[in-house]
Amino acid sequence: MNAREISDLAALRTVYAQPHELALRKELDHLDRHSREFIARSPFVAISTADASGWPDVSPRGDAPGFVAVIDEKRLHLPDRPGNNRLDSFQNLIGNPKIALLFVVPGRLESLRVNGTARLLVETELLARHAVNGKPARAVVEVTAASVYFQCGKALLRSGLWQPEKWPSLEGLASFAEALSEQIAGLDKTISQARLEKAYRETLY
Repeated sequence: MNAREISDLAALRTVYAQPHELALRKELDHLDRHSREFIARSPFVAISTADASGWPDVSPRGDAPGFVAVIDEKRLHLPDRPGNNRLDSFQNLIGNPKIALLFVVPGRLESLRVNGTARLLVETELLARHAVNGKPARAVVEVTAASVYFQCGKALLRSGLWQPEKWPSLEGLASFAEALSEQIAGLDKTISQARLEKAYRETLY
């Protein structure tokens, strides 16, 4: 099968119509009241970054609702918690400060997109301000918004993400530890599972 490739903007617009005027006008250059209230209720955000050569990465972040703090109409602070120390997002931001965030609120079909630039902050007082269970944040990502707009709920409607009756069965799906033990030579599945459970239990913060 020889599929026709779309390789320029003119060809793209032969397949897709121009966006509705409202789709263009909804984009703001700041965090208004509605976007602030949405962020305050969001316990989960996906972060998109790219390295200096443009190679992309998407990483999840989650905590109690409102863990991302809106500082003013342009800036927000996203605290970092213990992870695997790969630091893919942070290494990307050092070479390329552009960032995109997708905020989700459980039960809400629409999501919120915030695009802008970021810098990494490690000032002691700031990290302490974002402490959880007495443990300060490891770093804080300060995002300066350039583009802010709500995304309609079609994707979440199609996916049935908030509808348990539409969720796929997990039967036969390998656990994280099982997958790793097959992907990494010499890794013991039982030891890997125990390590994972310990991390979830003891090092969330």
